[in-house]
Order: sequence, then C-alpha cells, then structure tokens
Amino acid sequence: MSLCQQALLLLSCAVLTLCYPQTCYTKVLSMGREITERAAELKRNPDTERCTAHLSDLYIDVHNACIMPRMRRYIALLERLPDWHCMRNRTVQKQSATARQLHHIMAYRCHGELHFSTDDCAALEHKPRAST
Repeated sequence: MSLCQQALLLLSCAVLTLCYPQTCYTKVLSMGREITERAAELKRNPDTERCTAHLSDLYIDVHNACIMPRMRRYIALLERLPDWHCMRNRTVQKQSATARQLHHIMAYRCHGELHFSTDDCAALEHKPRAST
C-alpha cells in the first residue's frame, strides 16, 4: 500500500472514531463527572453558596449501588431549596435537570449495561482518591 493510501486509511479511521456515538456507559460516566463538578461549583459560587451550603458534597460513582437513592435525595433537595432566588438560578435548574436525566438514563435506558461493584454509601460524600 502506498504511503498516501495508508494516510487516507488512518485519517478515515480517525474520523469514524470521532463520529461514533457514545455508549450508554460512557454517557453515564461523562454526565456523572459533569454533575460532580457542577455540585462543587454550586457550593463555591457566591450566588448559590448560601442556599446550597446545607447540601452534602456529591461525588457520582456509577459503580456504587447507593448512587440511585442518593441521586433521588439530591434531586429532591435541589427542587425544594428554601430560597426562591436559588431555585430560579439557571445553574441550579441545569444541575437539577441533568441529575434527573442521569437518574432516568441509569434507571431505565442503561439498566442492563450498568454493573454496581460496590455499595459503600459513605464513599459518595467524599472526594474519590486519584487513580494511579
């Protein structure tokens, strides 16, 4: 095969890889990271820190069986914030909607694809250790 054909083959494989749709599992992982980061930001943001200070830290681990009830509680707390201005905050609304969507995806769409390898509920309130 000529060098030009090899380059074309490599380029077309790279394009196909980039266009390949996410699996249910990768979607859940990316949404979990997004929710975890936004939960920390809500607690640091001056506009929302006062009304989200009572929320415990949230670390989404899709391999932990305790994540489903934990997410239901978190969504309920977000939807019942005592301060009207916080409930109307776009970041809070987006966090609530994303968490609801992730819960739905995990419960109904990816139900057979997910495997819970732990049931350590306390681990969902502590920052995970960095992987090596």
